[in-house]
Amino acid sequence: MKALILSGGKGTRLRPLTYTGAKQLVPVANQPILWYAIQSIVAAGVTDIGIVISPETGEEVRTKTGDGKRFGANITYIRQEQPAGLAHAVKVSREFLQDSPFILYLGDNLIQNDLDWLLHKFQQQNLDALILLRQVPNPSAFGVALVDEQGRVLQLLEKPATPPSNLALVGVYFFAPTIHQAIASIQPSARGELEITDAIQALIHQGQTVEACQLEGWWLDTGKKDDLLEANRIILDTCLTTSIDGEVDAKTQILGRVQVDRGTRVINSTLRGPVIVGRNCHLENCFIGPYTSIADGVTLIDADLEHSVLLEGSRLVGIQQRIVDSVIGQRAHLWHAPRRPKALRFMIGDDSQIELI
Repeated sequence: MKALILSGGKGTRLRPLTYTGAKQLVPVANQPILWYAIQSIVAAGVTDIGIVISPETGEEVRTKTGDGKRFGANITYIRQEQPAGLAHAVKVSREFLQDSPFILYLGDNLIQNDLDWLLHKFQQQNLDALILLRQVPNPSAFGVALVDEQGRVLQLLEKPATPPSNLALVGVYFFAPTIHQAIASIQPSARGELEITDAIQALIHQGQTVEACQLEGWWLDTGKKDDLLEANRIILDTCLTTSIDGEVDAKTQILGRVQVDRGTRVINSTLRGPVIVGRNCHLENCFIGPYTSIADGVTLIDADLEHSVLLEGSRLVGIQQRIVDSVIGQRAHLWHAPRRPKALRFMIGDDSQIELI
């Protein structure tokens, strides 16, 4: 059994952050989104993993993630020259996949459920495809499935104007090698891509066994700012434990579940969890409210923020008005002139410099 994680695409919904970096490397609770997918796959016992990368951000993904040893995996990188669809990504990965069954995992998705029971169902029932579904209020924004009472998939449609159900395809799939023949039989869609929904529909037409499972836990597609913040909130809520390895002075208050990594100094501040602070940060005269993730090397002086994600090396000085619901890019510098507005909300790309006047 192998796994294929898709880490290409242009990430247009997360711009300006993704002008300078891969969307799958944007951190949630101070860990790249992509790494959650790798860890979930390895936890299910699959360690031979291919990662599909783009020419624009592939080297960054390769450098940051490495050969897989840190995860107990062996990672092979596969270059997709252009984002021509999920089925196209599988097609260009054929040399890696060979004739092995595999998990296909979209690298900007997070799911709560473990994969091992799904893998067991796929293998025990000798399925050609197992897809994961979740009820959503806006199915026309997703690939949508129509299933019978036994869980067999009858029809798949990509972003239909009139959805046949409210069951959206989650970005995790299990495939037998028969998917390759199905992909070879389809044509690009109206948007010029080889759609994985069309390939699965081809399996159904060929009489192959395609079944579905509905997810009970949460599913997060982190492709937009608000989705990214929601993923950060849920991960901090469910996974964070208190750990103070940095230097915290006597004037600082730590309330709730807070993690402060080594090399970080916190002076005369209040940290109200869940909050995670990375390595080698400097926090002084700050209030850091719930659901905030602060990456390595961040400087915060006279700052007040909550429900936000700050990327590596960012610097906020003199921002005493509360910053909420914000994503601040790597090395962004935000400072304050004397006159102060009442409220601030941001999505700031890497290397930005902003002065509020």
